[in-house]
Amino acid sequence: MSGLSTRDLVFLDEMGLGPLWRLRAAEHAATAADGGDVALAEAPQLVPEQVPEQIPEPTPQRAPAAGVPAPVPRPAAPAVQAGPEPASPRPPGPSPLQRVAQSASALAPVAPPAADAESAWDDAALPSDASPDEIARMDWDQLAVAIASCRRCSACRDGRVPVPGSGARTARWVVAAGASTAADDKARVPLAGDPGKLLDNMLLAVGMGRERDVYVTNLIKCRPSTPNGGERAPTAEEAAACRPYLEREVALAGAGTVVTLGQIAANTLLGRPLQEPLAGARGAVHALAVGDRQVDLVATLHPGELLRRGADKAQAWADLCRARGAGARSGD
Repeated sequence: MSGLSTRDLVFLDEMGLGPLWRLRAAEHAATAADGGDVALAEAPQLVPEQVPEQIPEPTPQRAPAAGVPAPVPRPAAPAVQAGPEPASPRPPGPSPLQRVAQSASALAPVAPPAADAESAWDDAALPSDASPDEIARMDWDQLAVAIASCRRCSACRDGRVPVPGSGARTARWVVAAGASTAADDKARVPLAGDPGKLLDNMLLAVGMGRERDVYVTNLIKCRPSTPNGGERAPTAEEAAACRPYLEREVALAGAGTVVTLGQIAANTLLGRPLQEPLAGARGAVHALAVGDRQVDLVATLHPGELLRRGADKAQAWADLCRARGAGARSGD
C-alpha cells in the first residue's frame, strides 16, 4: 500500500474500502503518523489482518493533513443477533464420565475366568455360612477358608478364632475331639498341651502318628466360652453346625477309621444326645456314613480325662486296639 498517496487513502476510507493490511510493528505506525518514509531494509513485514474474536479497542483519531477534508465516519453496521450454532456431530468415543469410570474400573481386581470359578483360591465363592452341600464339595484349601470365615454357630459369632485340624492329609485315621480348648486356642492346633502329648504317645503305641497317617481335629472348631471368657460345654446347635466340616475332613483324608475322643464327638456323629454317657458308645465298632461311603467309628476317652483318671488308660488302650483291628479288616 506504500504506492498510494494520502488523498487516495482518504478516498478509499470514505468508500469503505480501507486497507486490509496492518503493520506488524508499532514503530512503523508511529513513523507513518509523522509522514516519514521507512527504509526498505527496516520496513516491518506485513501480515493479513485477522478478524479478532473480541471487539478491538478504538484507534486514536489523527488530525487530517493540511488541505485534506476530514473523512466522514461510516455508520456502524447493524448488530446481527447470533442464533444458536448448529450442533456439530461428536465423534464416536467414550464421554468424559465414561473415561473416568473406565479409569476407576482399571484399578478394580480382575474377576477370575469362569473356568476357575471353583478354584481353591476363589475366596469370594466361599460364603461364611456355607451350606452342608457346599461344604461337601470343597477341597482342602476351600475348606480351610470356609472354616476360618465360619459364622454358622454362636461360638464363632462370639468372636472366637477357629482352630484348624492338623496332621496327615492322606490318613488312615481321623482322630476327632469334642471342642477346642484354651490350650488349642493358644497353640493354634487341636489337642495341644499335655492332652496332646498323651495322645501322641497313645498313637505311637499302636504304630501311628500325626505326621504319617493320622489327621487330628476338633468337631467344634471355635472354643465355646462364657461371657467372662471361661470354657463351657458346647450346645447341640453348635455341634450340628460344625459336623459338616468334620465329615468333609474325613472324606478328604480318605480315612477308613474315625476315632472319637470324649462323648461330644461320639454322640454327635452317632446321632445321640450330647448328655448321653460315653459308656453307651464304647466297646463296639460303629458304621458312619461319610458322603457316598461308610467308615468305621470307634469311641474312646479324651486324653484330658485320662490325665485325671489314670486307671482308665487300660480302657483307652483296648479302644485303640479295636480301632487298629477294624482298620486291618478293612484294608486301611
